[in-house]
Amino acid sequence: MRRFLLSTALAIALLSPVTVRAAEPATYANPILYADYSDPDLIRVGDDYVMVASSFHFSPGIPVLKSRDLVHWTLVGHVLPRLPFAPDYDMPGPFQLDDTRSKPVDGTRYASGVWAPAIRHHNGLFHVYWATPDEGVYMSMAERPEGPWTPPVQVIAKPKLEDPCPFWDDDGTAWLVHSVVGAGPIILHRMSPDGKKVLDEGKIIIQDKEKLPILEGPKLYKRNGFYYIFAPIGGVEKGVQVALRSRSIHGPYGWQVVLSQGATALEGPHQGGWVETPSGQGWFVHFNSTGAFGRIVHLQPVDWVDDWPVMGRRLGATYGGEPVAVHPMPDTGVAPTQDRLQDSDEFATTSLGLQWSLNHNPDDKAWSLSARPGFLRLTAGKAAQITTARNTLTQILQGPDRRITARLDVSRLNDGQQAGLSLFGVRPSWIGVAQEGGKRYLTLSSAGVETRGEALKDITVQLRAEVTEDQKVRYAYSLDYGRSFRPFGEAMQLARFSWWKGSRPALFTFTKGEPGGVLDVDWMRLERLSKGDAR
Repeated sequence: MRRFLLSTALAIALLSPVTVRAAEPATYANPILYADYSDPDLIRVGDDYVMVASSFHFSPGIPVLKSRDLVHWTLVGHVLPRLPFAPDYDMPGPFQLDDTRSKPVDGTRYASGVWAPAIRHHNGLFHVYWATPDEGVYMSMAERPEGPWTPPVQVIAKPKLEDPCPFWDDDGTAWLVHSVVGAGPIILHRMSPDGKKVLDEGKIIIQDKEKLPILEGPKLYKRNGFYYIFAPIGGVEKGVQVALRSRSIHGPYGWQVVLSQGATALEGPHQGGWVETPSGQGWFVHFNSTGAFGRIVHLQPVDWVDDWPVMGRRLGATYGGEPVAVHPMPDTGVAPTQDRLQDSDEFATTSLGLQWSLNHNPDDKAWSLSARPGFLRLTAGKAAQITTARNTLTQILQGPDRRITARLDVSRLNDGQQAGLSLFGVRPSWIGVAQEGGKRYLTLSSAGVETRGEALKDITVQLRAEVTEDQKVRYAYSLDYGRSFRPFGEAMQLARFSWWKGSRPALFTFTKGEPGGVLDVDWMRLERLSKGDAR
């Protein structure tokens, strides 16, 4: 009887409809890059997404990132090996600037350099366009995002221009739009078919200071017979994103606000680039200004209503949207990857990792990865403070928190030399070692005010900076190879904005005495302070 009941139950189970719960779709959370890749623009070529961002006075310039799923990114190169635009990118001085203030910047090019690049793919080549506020508009080309990239070509030799974007129309004509430093108006030029020069003085196609204030960052597209210019208005911290459209590239252009803060806590979601996946989904990457972490990158879905793009979550019956915090992953045809931004470095190779960039152009005779294999060697040049020192090696700070630890060999410092680990920016802070009278002392500096600590007996010291979500940094050091760390000083508030960039972890050395002393860095390691997603 028991066997009969079991058999009957099995038969009923086999004949009954089976309810299989569908797998929950994979999701992503914003920001996709909690890192200062400001003014992002991107394209898709095949299954790859390629993004570029502003780099200002840092060298190499214009980071190039690649992704297969639009959420996870890795660095693959830079467009500019150096900043060749003017002698001041080599920091020749003389300087009025010091660690106590942000200007005047004479003898440097802080806040200049590469502004808001745009990337396009045409005739089998990647094209990147950018402006420098003092020199004009430039472009460079490459067969692969990794490079090599051609030397920059000056497309327009005129200062005070910003945010250029090229466009090749269906009939083969080439165009360039850009704004003007100070934001607005939007100007259109005809270009030569190869995109290397403009063919006219340009025509203002959009200008309305009252309704479209601080109009900048234009990106030009074409869809369903409409020409679209996606552009932010209202400024870096509080602005919104608008879309302008016309049946003629020359205008007139109507416009709609397509992304704003809405009911969210995210102020100023704007300025970026639009892309479509092979399945036809639309996506918009943009920045959000966070203060010391810089302008970090968010990703919004894009739907089209009446041929207007609606970005993020639609607000009622309008064409506007508000940012999403969590959303299903883009349908790129690729499973979510494990790609990530590079950060830690053991200095075990003969070339710098792509995560590194230097403050202005480096003095290549004063740094090496081969002089002492397995170490980064920095040779001190003359400087009064870190703000005017050359060869300060930096990388973008990743949030929302970070622990940065570096091991230094200070055995070859000279008197007058200082070396260490910094959160570099306006009114920088650092922990390090200063040598005077043949003795080495731990030193803490904040906005140019130095505090001397204990004398070192060993030649090796580990320095640590911990950056918390409230944008404060706490410094510490270890004299026992990392077994224990001693705090040095109180928590310091990081600068909110540093020449258009966020604060950056940095390794440095400079001297107030005779040049030539050496700092050897064994490694620098970065990790999250808090548990959670491993951004």
